[in-house]
Amino acid sequence: MSEAHDRSGAVRGAAFFDVDETLITAKSMFEFLRFWLARGGDDGTRYARHAAALRDMSALGIPREEVNRAYYQYYAGTYAADVRAAGRDWYAAYRERPDAFVTAGLSALARHRAAGDTVVLVSGSFRACLDPLAEDLAADRVLCGQLVVDERGFHTGEVVEPMIGRAKADAVAKTMRELGLAAGDCCGYGDHASDLDMLRVVGRPSVIGDDPTLGELARTHGWPVMSSAHGARGEE
Repeated sequence: MSEAHDRSGAVRGAAFFDVDETLITAKSMFEFLRFWLARGGDDGTRYARHAAALRDMSALGIPREEVNRAYYQYYAGTYAADVRAAGRDWYAAYRERPDAFVTAGLSALARHRAAGDTVVLVSGSFRACLDPLAEDLAADRVLCGQLVVDERGFHTGEVVEPMIGRAKADAVAKTMRELGLAAGDCCGYGDHASDLDMLRVVGRPSVIGDDPTLGELARTHGWPVMSSAHGARGEE
């Protein structure tokens, strides 16, 4: 991955993209968990149990950060290299689906690439899912949950910090400083109220889909709202 610079060597601008339901239609963590468990012989029973437990936590009002931490506990004791390899296999199959991508999100990303902006993916998901997507879309950076790996190369089940809510905003702001960019040089794209902190950091936020919280703010502040219509890779 490489960042675009002008002739002076300065970065021109940056675009920060949420991933799930902003660039891809799936919730990558759930889709990958299903794939991972099936690879180990699950007939869907274990996946259904794990997914239901996470959804129950959300329904009880447990913070998204804690739900995110609970998700990664499922990978405790797994070999990190195996999970990364499975992520590539998952994405290779996923990208062929006719409904895999949010067309407007991909189109926006392509416009930023053509303009020479640095493209950054920002997600509560993890690198096993996100690295192959970033390579496919030619993104320059990935800001995401960093899983703890022990000295033997196995996941401990812990994540350094969930890339959710305020953590997204902090990571984006840090990246902007590293690139030497002001808010007005940066765009942001998100589909859910949990992306709001990130969108407020950039100077030019855009909303994808019909989240009511983001929709109301978009109307108030004149933010662009884009369709969440889906399509295949190459249809953007």
